[in-house]
Amino acid sequence: MKRMNASPERMLPKPESGWYNKGTKRALDLFILASAHVLLFPMWLVLWIGVTAVLLLSQGRPIFYSQHRVGRNGRTFRAWKFRTMVKDADRKGPVWTTVDDPRITRIGHALRRTALDELPQIFNIAVGDMSFVGPRALAAAEIENLRIQGLPVDQRTRVRPGLTGLAQLRSARGDAANKIEHDIRYIESMSLILDVKIVFLSIWHTISRKWDHG
Repeated sequence: MKRMNASPERMLPKPESGWYNKGTKRALDLFILASAHVLLFPMWLVLWIGVTAVLLLSQGRPIFYSQHRVGRNGRTFRAWKFRTMVKDADRKGPVWTTVDDPRITRIGHALRRTALDELPQIFNIAVGDMSFVGPRALAAAEIENLRIQGLPVDQRTRVRPGLTGLAQLRSARGDAANKIEHDIRYIESMSLILDVKIVFLSIWHTISRKWDHG
């Protein structure tokens, strides 16, 4: 893989010892989850009610979409999202989203730009399937496709997949090799400082509508 060019924003802290991945990272997830809902309860209430109402009025049921994804150590789990594509989208195209995918609804585009489609995955974080920060959770079919291409995709399962991550912030849309490179760099450099930095950058991306999921 090509070596990434260094820049002040891309400088990564040195890896910490295994204690962070073994327990502290999970404790941080639960702390952020609990404190955010207690301190920002009115905002969460507005988001849940608002997004649900808009989806029901614009595209009807179902408002949620779920898919089996591959998690830590290859364990599969059901990941939840707000539905951003037409009904039965998996039967009308590939399991992964393509550039300018016609299956994405108009409301779906708006949700993806703000990452609000990922909001239901806080339940996956609560039960321990996911973390706030980590590699993006991929479907088994997508992982197999990347494996066929010779990409080291299996290395990503050393940690829990994340709601956000280094690859989501730094990689170009559709560039699978670059995304995996960032995922591996994250795993090798994982630390409390890096996770906090990624969380704050992700909040900024949401506020400024910079997300562009691929």
